[in-house]
Amino acid sequence: MRFIDLLDFASTSLRGSRSRTLLMILAMSIGVAAVVVLTALGEGARRYVVNQFSSLGTNLVLVFPGRTETAGINPGMLLGQIPRELSLDDAEALLKSPAVKRIAPLTIGTSEISRAALNREVVVLGSTSELLTVRHMSLGQGQFLPAGDIHSSASVCVLGNKIKHELFGNESGIGAWVRLGDRRFRVIGVMARQGESMGFNTDEIVIVPVSSAHLLFNTSGLFRILVEAKSRDALEPAKRAAEKILMERHNNERDVTVVTQDAVLKTFDRILRALTLAVGGIAAISLAVAGVLIMNVMLIAVSQRVKEIGLLKALGAPAAEIRKLFFAEAILLSGIGSVAGLILGEIGVLAIGKLYPSLPVVAPWWAVLAALLTSLVTGVLFSVWPARRAARLDPVTALAGR
Repeated sequence: MRFIDLLDFASTSLRGSRSRTLLMILAMSIGVAAVVVLTALGEGARRYVVNQFSSLGTNLVLVFPGRTETAGINPGMLLGQIPRELSLDDAEALLKSPAVKRIAPLTIGTSEISRAALNREVVVLGSTSELLTVRHMSLGQGQFLPAGDIHSSASVCVLGNKIKHELFGNESGIGAWVRLGDRRFRVIGVMARQGESMGFNTDEIVIVPVSSAHLLFNTSGLFRILVEAKSRDALEPAKRAAEKILMERHNNERDVTVVTQDAVLKTFDRILRALTLAVGGIAAISLAVAGVLIMNVMLIAVSQRVKEIGLLKALGAPAAEIRKLFFAEAILLSGIGSVAGLILGEIGVLAIGKLYPSLPVVAPWWAVLAALLTSLVTGVLFSVWPARRAARLDPVTALAGR
């Protein structure tokens, strides 16, 4: 029997039981759609994290207080010890390394900002003039923090775009005074609109000199130190230099964590890729369930089509041809279900993209290909038993309907 005849025979058989056919196609399409949507979410999360870290800057080395081991736990925490703070002098000492281009110490806290009768809670970021370059941030108007002594506690601030509009509306705001906590600060600049970055909205922050932030929050430690290496080749030398310099300053104790931006990116990339594979595998289980459904329904079809099979065998159709007929039905069901599931999955991905525009959801090509191949292979494999059972029927017994 020619291939085109096989498909025609199989399609005619499927059209004869439309409800049963639609249910099997629906089961297969749901499985494929689940794989597409879940892997798209996993890939979107991976791309989002990678984009966020990439937006931090280039050639960055990150210095954290406290020693974080491979397990992600600071051993001192188990003993109730507080990690040793990073100081401004520690940050300045890093500039001794020839591999280091610039540094941006960071301290962070929350405070109430007010102007006249307007007030709200804001995140206050303390840093230096180098932050603008290191973090690739954009200034909208005015000027950024003044360069000079890192220990200078000038009473100036730069407002996030949203904060400026809430306090000053369409006014410039440059040169005006605002109150942060119990201190007054003069507005010298406004950041350009940038949106969220690394978990917080940069349009809703207020940036002040790091020493002013220490006075405001009554602290002396740093949250992080951003270190920009002179080039990509200088990343590892800058990391080693930072570890050595801080170890010498901290009585030869390794009590800080120094990581490169690339290392953080690779770690997150591996974790999120594994997560994407895991959720894709879980979704693929539904394809196996659909395959079992196809097998059960085809077994019922064999019992309902005994006379038809007996007639074919009486006309000289060999067992191999009978098996091919059932395989053709399985391929048609799986193929149509796969295409329908792919369309359904892409619609789901588009809907998620509309609901969460910041999440770059897109189904990876390998997941789409794997879902299509798995559905086809599953459909064919689970049709083996019904096909063999049909092929083994005795023609005389089958024609008698027994």
